[in-house]
Amino acid sequence: MYRVLVTDRLAEEGLEILRAQTSIEVEVATGLSEEELIGRIGDYDALLIRSGTQVTAPVLEAGRPRLKVVGRAGIGVDNVDLEAATELGVIVMNTPDANAVTTAELALAHLFSVSRHLPQADRSVREGRWERGRFMGNEISGKTLGVVGFGTIGRIVAERALGLKMEVLAHDPFVTAEVFERHGVRGAGLDELFTAADYVTLHTPLNDHTRELVNAERLALMKPGAFLINCARGGLVDDQALAEALREGRLAGAALDVFQNEPPTGSPLLELENCLFTPHLGASTREAQVAVSVNLARQVATFLESGEAVNALNLPRLSADELRRMRPWLDLAGALGRLLAHLSPAPLQQLEVTACGQAAELDLGALSAEALVGLLGEALSIPVNRVNVTRLARRQGIAVTEARSEDSPDYHGLLRLEGRAGEHSVAVAGTLLGGAHPRLVAIDDYEVEAVPEGCLLITRHEDRPGVVAALGTLLGEARINISRMQVGTAEGREEAIALIGISRPLEAQELEQVAAIPAVHTACQVEL
Repeated sequence: MYRVLVTDRLAEEGLEILRAQTSIEVEVATGLSEEELIGRIGDYDALLIRSGTQVTAPVLEAGRPRLKVVGRAGIGVDNVDLEAATELGVIVMNTPDANAVTTAELALAHLFSVSRHLPQADRSVREGRWERGRFMGNEISGKTLGVVGFGTIGRIVAERALGLKMEVLAHDPFVTAEVFERHGVRGAGLDELFTAADYVTLHTPLNDHTRELVNAERLALMKPGAFLINCARGGLVDDQALAEALREGRLAGAALDVFQNEPPTGSPLLELENCLFTPHLGASTREAQVAVSVNLARQVATFLESGEAVNALNLPRLSADELRRMRPWLDLAGALGRLLAHLSPAPLQQLEVTACGQAAELDLGALSAEALVGLLGEALSIPVNRVNVTRLARRQGIAVTEARSEDSPDYHGLLRLEGRAGEHSVAVAGTLLGGAHPRLVAIDDYEVEAVPEGCLLITRHEDRPGVVAALGTLLGEARINISRMQVGTAEGREEAIALIGISRPLEAQELEQVAAIPAVHTACQVEL
């Protein structure tokens, strides 16, 4: 039974989806303090939030080892310590498109509002004044809109603006010129956009590269009479610099739905008549509230039940079909990684992952990650999984290379791992029989055929009579059954290798006795 904790308000439609799953138990507890959340989170597999819950490193640490996923209903995850989540192997997912239309429509509403002074005019009429001459506005038709960030929301804003007969410039360093052209907009550098636009609207995430993207220098580039709209993240704008630009009349106005500090108590912007505000309403429509809750509930249920991580921010996505197709190969990669960890005489500095034949058609990044999970899983004290393993490998000083080959002369598909530690190298290779049954087929130059499961005793020994008998005798005296045995030799080698499936792991003293057999050079055991 998976347990899910919901700590911010979600639409009932989303909660019903979770409760309908027979394998999921849902508990709603809103308004928890960080201390209260730390005290409870360790009992749950998933945490579902909106913007109210702060998922800090201590919260994530307290979730070990059970917490698997944090789901954010909405797009922004600046209330989640993404780095700590990745380090601890916790998937973070959001719902980036569920409230895209709603947020885009609010940005356009602000565009109209600042152009026609709608809040000020409304207030004037309510106060009994009739000041038609005071609220002279601007047409938006024919004006230039600069869209910073050309993801889903930015593209919707651009599409609507083109329908309003505006010219649209767009900036996004991760979008190609062909995409801009396909959407009917002109790509521009950031400074060029700020210089040319009559209106600038922000639709980019907040990170170290975009924090205070709109600063004094960039505001100085804007036309006198231009407007700034921010319905993305408050930290994108330097509030002090914006206040100064508005106060001095260098900008005609601004409209903000988000702020550096929320609520913006004491902000100099609150004193300015030409700055309009909404209290973070980007996703606040009935339709969006239902959509983000429903989407997140489906994503979390899918992940818990199948492993497919839709909209994961710290894990490349594999569809459920891909996971099913790759599962036997992923299991094989993990087993080969565990085997390599035990065979290597020293901590690895390099790992080369090679997929041949049918295996070359698979997601090589996922295979490499699973191999690393096997390699590092027993060596580190924290949970190791595909979320954090690449970062952990880098921290351990392991350089990973990947290669594909269409050729696989002896097998339909082959996966090979080679690890290097200084001058030493160790290689293991495996395949699938019948597309589903894993087999270990090589260790270094030795051809073997072993089932990579259970507990294996592996020896390197002199290739001469009597060694296998000595091993069998020792194991028999220890009352350990042998389930299978494979001895491999290599041309030109005086050393042989034995892989023995045993009924239980050897005690340390028993393993020492195996290594003490005169003809045995090395002995290790691995549980696969």
